[in-house]
Amino acid sequence: MADLPPRPARRVRTVLGDIEPAELGHTQPHEHVLCDMSAIIQPWGLQPVAGAPPSSPEQPAVAREFPASVRAKVAEPVRPDNYDWIRRTVLNLDNLRLLSETDAVEELSLYRSAGGGAVVDSSCVGMGRDPLGLARVSRATGVHIVMGSGYYSRDYHPAGLADMPVDAVRDEITRDVEVGVDDTGVRAGVVGEIGLSWPVHPVEEKVLRAACRAQVATGAPLQIHPGRHPEAPLHALRTVMDAGGQPERTIMSHLDRTLWRSDDLLELARTGCYLELDLFGQESSYYAFNPDARRPNDRTRIEWLQMLIEAGFGDRLLVAQDICQKVYLRRYGGPGYTHILESALPLMRHMGMSDAEIMMVTVDNPAAILTVG
Repeated sequence: MADLPPRPARRVRTVLGDIEPAELGHTQPHEHVLCDMSAIIQPWGLQPVAGAPPSSPEQPAVAREFPASVRAKVAEPVRPDNYDWIRRTVLNLDNLRLLSETDAVEELSLYRSAGGGAVVDSSCVGMGRDPLGLARVSRATGVHIVMGSGYYSRDYHPAGLADMPVDAVRDEITRDVEVGVDDTGVRAGVVGEIGLSWPVHPVEEKVLRAACRAQVATGAPLQIHPGRHPEAPLHALRTVMDAGGQPERTIMSHLDRTLWRSDDLLELARTGCYLELDLFGQESSYYAFNPDARRPNDRTRIEWLQMLIEAGFGDRLLVAQDICQKVYLRRYGGPGYTHILESALPLMRHMGMSDAEIMMVTVDNPAAILTVG
């Protein structure tokens, strides 16, 4: 019997081409460099109709329930005098649009100078994904950028997605990873972030099932944005397993706004998925998307990391900041992409995490999961 040819070594697929996992360095596997999240304004009914008076029946019904001062703030540019209001409510169009390559180069250059090596831009279809822009930013800064693919939650779905067969969605995602997005030649390196609401919308479930098929076809990791409910992460993982996906090659994002009990985190860890605490630096007593959520501070996040490491799940942990708003950029008064490097890592050491444990969470684990093939 003839020997089978050796399987190609797994590599990380960045917007500038494939690299060795060891080249990544410190990696934040859930960020947004160039994105447009403003579609979230629509369900709140706050985006004004051009030319119609604020009290007009032509304006969205929900918008008419808000004071004119609130409706006006939606369209203001981010400024020092509205920064706190925007940070608390999120409801501002300028805030939700990270479209400036100049800003992106400035912010990622600071990240690079602080020791950052790579980020995943988890933006996908409907979120302003910009393959060529990401390639230019990566080239200008020296930061490796891994790009996302697939579809976000239902508020961001383009027309026609509901009618696409699941295999057509799978083929589109697979092509993004293996060939490139449209005619750009820039390839995605992650399937996701696949957006889910709670309860999960039928089209979202179809996309997740298609994403699982693309995960298997490409060998790329799957990244999931679960709905904002404690049952959502496990529900999503059960769908992954039912669809033939690979939990051990799946990243469950945003757990630090979804699960607050140690038992729930441990139960999810036992599925074999990667657990991502990706809201470092975002500390608030009020979470606009779910006021019942118990948003932790960084100290609590680190305590959860320590608990999961002690339980034997250290090699399944990831950390990031999920920067997707201007208020989190350094230029606009936020911490920038350097918060973990400059603030969280010193706190990890102060709280007793070893250098080996920090290296595992910030370097080794991303290098293990962010491979294709």
